[in-house]
Amino acid sequence: MRAPTAVALALCLTAALTGQQADRPRQPHILLILADDLGYADLGCQGSGYYETPALDALAADGVRLTHAYSNGPNCAPTRAALQSGCYAPRTGVYTVGSGARGKPQFRRLEPAENRTDLDTGIRSLAEGMRAAGYRTAHFGKWHLGGLGSSGPEEHGFEVNVAGYEAGSPRSYFSPYRNPKLEDGPDGEYLTDRLTDEVIGFLRAHVADADSTPFYAQLCHYAVHTPIQAKPDDGAAFADRDPVGGQGNAAYAGMVLSLDRSVGRILDALAELGIADRTMVVFASDNGGVGGYGDTGGKSITSNAPLRGGKGQLYEGGVRVPMIVRWPGVTQGGSTAQSPVITMDLFPTFLRAAGVAAEDIPSHDGLDLRRVLAAREAEPRDLHFHFPGYLEASAKAGTWRTTPAESIRRGDLKLIHWFEDDRVELYDLASDPGESKDLSAERAETVRELLDAMAAWRAATNAPMPRRS
Repeated sequence: MRAPTAVALALCLTAALTGQQADRPRQPHILLILADDLGYADLGCQGSGYYETPALDALAADGVRLTHAYSNGPNCAPTRAALQSGCYAPRTGVYTVGSGARGKPQFRRLEPAENRTDLDTGIRSLAEGMRAAGYRTAHFGKWHLGGLGSSGPEEHGFEVNVAGYEAGSPRSYFSPYRNPKLEDGPDGEYLTDRLTDEVIGFLRAHVADADSTPFYAQLCHYAVHTPIQAKPDDGAAFADRDPVGGQGNAAYAGMVLSLDRSVGRILDALAELGIADRTMVVFASDNGGVGGYGDTGGKSITSNAPLRGGKGQLYEGGVRVPMIVRWPGVTQGGSTAQSPVITMDLFPTFLRAAGVAAEDIPSHDGLDLRRVLAAREAEPRDLHFHFPGYLEASAKAGTWRTTPAESIRRGDLKLIHWFEDDRVELYDLASDPGESKDLSAERAETVRELLDAMAAWRAATNAPMPRRS
């Protein structure tokens, strides 16, 4: 018998691989849309009676809305680091933007822990894991985890990078952008629209390649971060409207409308290209909305009511965010899930959806959410928030959005521990989502249990503490 030719061997191998692939679920495309500073209550489907978000409301009607979703920190950098690493802040060293030594030093009673402003390239990132699983990877928009050439998107596994560099906010939402990773458009071009164009262009090119390779793409909008600049017609549409529930900034409303329009255009493109049924779409925000600061002097742009506080605080308004997932064949349209989830959970969820075995995923702190998304089952767990620094509220002397603090959520209970004076606050979020009734005095045993859990978590993650000056 003659030995098989090389061509015959190749055909046999191809047939075998094809058979193996037929036995495996097809890898979904994955698209993450991350808003910046969008508050929990800034969507119609989240209760807003002022902002207009028809596309996001429609996405929620087609998918699952996670009503107890959290960001990994009260501002953007720790959340973005957690998304890419799957880890809590003590493992990345990224706790805040810039420095935790904010505000006037004479009013800081503790020395903040050191803070990193870049993501260590030694950490195996989400994009690197997705590429190893056979995915194309693309980043669009805000990065804010380090400089180009040292810790930019390309250094963390993204093949495509549009508009991502070290800056945390745009110099302007209108071209010229002065962004080294985004060519200026015609004068007056709007950044949210341009990033949307870039994403849709990527999708079209990917489908045109007639390549079955799946993609992981993340659109990290700069919107609705300051500067508050809406397209003139969008801002004007809200100029004569009466405020509703503390929401009444017309320019901000115009920015929310543009953000929503972006989502709608991308969803339409997925449908037009015939890949909507194969694409998991996740929408979330990086932290709470800018508002709810009471008498601290902080300027409010929106309201996170019924939640307390806002961006820069460990109260619910600072860390609880909108999150919507549409995954055809997995999520049930118009459903809600109340299981507490957090941004870093997307790390193992995306990798497992891509077919990566659990034992092959780098060490992480996240939870694979596939069961939560499919069955909306609660997953018992603790959530931790560690912030060993200061965030000023305004130029007013000694006013803070937060001083060094830590919080834990266990079930419906949430404890906040303030490090300056060793003070604690305990809330039952089921009956008191606005954190108005402190239960710490009447539930001393619960406080001790949660403080012990915090101490154990700090030891396990090697979390640094602020020091006495």
